Formats: sequence, structure tokens, C-alpha cells
Amino acid sequence: MPALRDAYITGTGVSLPGLPVGVDRMEDFLGRIGGRDSLLGRRALRWNGVETRHYALGTDGVPYTSNAGMTAEAVRGALEAAGLGREDLSFLAAATTQGDYLVPGHAAAVHGELGGGPLEIASFQSVCGSSLMAAKAAWLQVRANEHDVAVSCAGEFSSRWFRPEFYQGTSLVDAKGRLRAEADYLRFTLSDGAGAVVMEPKPRPDGRSLRVEFVDLVSLAGRFDPCMWAGAPVEARADPLATWSHVGPPAAHAAGAVALLQDFELLKRVIRAWVGVYLEKVDQGRIQPAEVDHLLCHYSARSLREEIVSLLEKTAGMVPEEKWFSNLAAVGNIGSASIWVMLDAFLKTGRLKRGEKVLCVVPESGRAFVGFMLLEAV
Repeated sequence: MPALRDAYITGTGVSLPGLPVGVDRMEDFLGRIGGRDSLLGRRALRWNGVETRHYALGTDGVPYTSNAGMTAEAVRGALEAAGLGREDLSFLAAATTQGDYLVPGHAAAVHGELGGGPLEIASFQSVCGSSLMAAKAAWLQVRANEHDVAVSCAGEFSSRWFRPEFYQGTSLVDAKGRLRAEADYLRFTLSDGAGAVVMEPKPRPDGRSLRVEFVDLVSLAGRFDPCMWAGAPVEARADPLATWSHVGPPAAHAAGAVALLQDFELLKRVIRAWVGVYLEKVDQGRIQPAEVDHLLCHYSARSLREEIVSLLEKTAGMVPEEKWFSNLAAVGNIGSASIWVMLDAFLKTGRLKRGEKVLCVVPESGRAFVGFMLLEAV
């Protein structure tokens, strides 16, 4: 049996639809529930620190691309950056919170947009952490000598979830036309876009490559109810028999079970659980903070970063904040695509030097999940 090989990220690509949208215009694109500005939305934007983001639809709510279209564009960009073409690609792992279809998976839709000959594909559907689920699949395919060119990609078209028609006529809107906080906050938290990375068994002969040292994935779903979800009403979200598929689309919509929702009280407990998993990795020696030169931590809001820092700063696991990199203010939280869009932006800063190590951390509130990926510049 062939020995395991190293795997290297040799190219990155992104797709950010349209022009950057500032905070004063975001609700023009999302639409106004009951024709009124959202009071919670203004507070949410102060908490998350996002200054601009991208939407894949116009102010009339009409989309001008698809999730699969954005993801395919990011894949093409990553292949081009690696000096490769579509004909070189043989394995595609695609991640998303929700693809353009309920069925089939996102990877099939992305392959359809890319065109070309046969591919081995794998779809990963969760929330932000699905990016690293796909990354581990691509990494292992290269490591195991199954494929020489693998892509891990992720795309999100979140804004379509936040249009008024997802809420009007449902139990999420009260008699005064106000939207429940579990739904309204998320409308001002998520952005659209896609990102991708190419993995190969050898580094590029020219330019910088990143050797993937490990990808660790940890689910804590056995300890927590869903924290961010769609497909079930707020009060019965932990009951798989109360989901939309058991009551039918019309009844599910009326119950507010189709919208994307977040339990903010539970999120506070989940944050502590994420940090606990990270500190366990430090105690085990799997992650050594002193050896981390750059930290790319995905978080949905500036306030969430502050909470994570406050939990870590008095521990041996703290990586000094001057080593942290984020582009949240410029592009917002793009869910599963965030880590690849962030990595692409970081590489373009020119800060990375040969031999330095980059730790990518992707926590997910979906049902309490966190992933880690350690990279070394070669």
C-alpha cells in the first residue's frame, strides 16, 4: 500500500458578488419587514463591527447569480492561482449551509457550473464548520494517493433567506409587525460569497505554498440542542419529528420553521465549549500557541471575538492579538466560505514568510462544532 503523502495548498480563489454594500444600505437589499427599519438590525451591526459586505441579489430581491455559480467562480480562481485548469481537477469537496437545491448536494451543482468531464465529488452541509469538513476530505484524498489535484470549496447565498417573504405571514412576526430576535439578528450578520483552495501532493515550484499539517474536527452535538438552525420551530428545534419535512412546507412556513434562526442565550454556553476544546488541544500538545505565527479565527461578530479573547487571555492557550488576522469588517461573515476568503486575503498581504505556521480556527454554532487546521508556509 502506498505511503501517505504530504498535501499542500497551492492556490486560493474567492468570489464576492456585486459591489461592497455599506451599513446604511444593507436593509435596502434585504428588504424591510412590514416596511419599517429594524431596530435590532442597527444594534446587530454595532455589535458585529461589519462595515461592508456583499450580496448576490439586487435591491429588488432578484438574484444575479447562484450559490453554485459563486462557488464555481472561486474554484476557477483557485485553479488559475495554482497554475492549473479544470481538466486537472479530479476531486471536488463542496461545503455550504444551504445549496441552491434541497437535493442533490452542493458539490453536484458546483460541478454542473464548472462543466467538464467526470469528477469524484463530496458534499458537506452544516454551517461555518462545513468548510473544514470539506477540507479534511480533500486533504485525505491527496494524502492517500487517491487524487493529485483536489479542491475544497464553500459558498453561501445567505441574503435570500432574509427577504421579507421568509417571515411575513409566519409566527415569527408579532401583531405589531416586529420580527423575533432569533430571526432578525441573523439578517444583519451574514453575507454572500464563496472561496476555494487547491490541494496537491507537491508545493508550487514558484511562489508560496502551505503544507497542511492537520485538520481536526470536533462535534459537541451530544451536549447541546441546535443553536443555529433552519427547518424547525424555535420551541421544538431539538425534536427531529417536528421538522419541516414532517409537517409539509405550508405548515412549516406558517410556524416560522423555514427561516434561519439563532438561540443567543445558548450561544453564550457554546462559546465557552469552543474555547474548552481549543484548550484541550493545547494541553494535549496538538496545538502549541508559541509556535503559531498567524491566527485566522473565524467569528461572526467583533463582540464574539472580544468574548473569546476574554476567555483565553489568562490561559496558556492565548495567541497574542497582534498575530490575529481578520477581514470581517470588509466582507462580513460569509459562513462556510469565510475561512477561505480570509486565507486568500491574508496571503495577499505578503506577511507570510517561509517556515511560519498559520492556525485556522472555525467554530460553528449550528449544534456546537469547532474545527482546526494548521498550515506551514513552504
